[in-house]
Amino acid sequence: MISALVFIADPRDADAIDCLADSLGTLVAGVAAGLVGDAVIVAGGPSDAVETIADATGAALVVLRRGANPWAAGAAAARRDWVLCLEAGDVPGEGWVRTLDRFVGTARAETRLGRLRRPHAGLALRILVRCEAVIGARRARAGDLVRCDRLTADGVFSPRLRPRRLIARIDRA
Repeated sequence: MISALVFIADPRDADAIDCLADSLGTLVAGVAAGLVGDAVIVAGGPSDAVETIADATGAALVVLRRGANPWAAGAAAARRDWVLCLEAGDVPGEGWVRTLDRFVGTARAETRLGRLRRPHAGLALRILVRCEAVIGARRARAGDLVRCDRLTADGVFSPRLRPRRLIARIDRA
C-alpha cells in the first residue's frame, strides 16, 4: 500500500480547491483496488475549505511552514512506506493503479524512486527530468513514487536517486 500526498500551493484559490477535489476523487480507484491506504493534503497555508475537504475525505492535513519542502512534510504524516507525490489538479491516467502496484511489489532495495510521465509539464521541467534520468534526482517532484525513508526533513535525496520511468501518466484536471 501507498500514501498519496496532494500539494495545494495556494489554498485560498477557489480553482485550486476544485483541482484538489479532482485529484482526491481519482484516488478512489486506488483505494478500491487496495493500493492507496491513506491520503495527506499538504497546504501552503491555512484554509477552512481545505480543512473541510480533509475532514470529509478522511485525509490528514499538513500546513506548511515557510520554506519547508512539501513532499518531506507530507511524508512525515504518511502512514505507508511509499508515497505518491501529486499537485492539486494532477489526475493519474488510465492504468495507474496496476502500474504503481507492480512497481511497489517488484522494486528492488536500490530502486526507491518511480516517476510517472507528466506530458503537460513545461519544456524546462521536461529537460530537467531527462537530465535527472542520467545523473539522478536530488529532490522528489510531482508525479514521483518514492519510499518514505528516502525523504529527509529537507527533502534532498542523499545520494542522488536514479528514477525509474513508469508507463503511467499524469494528466491535469
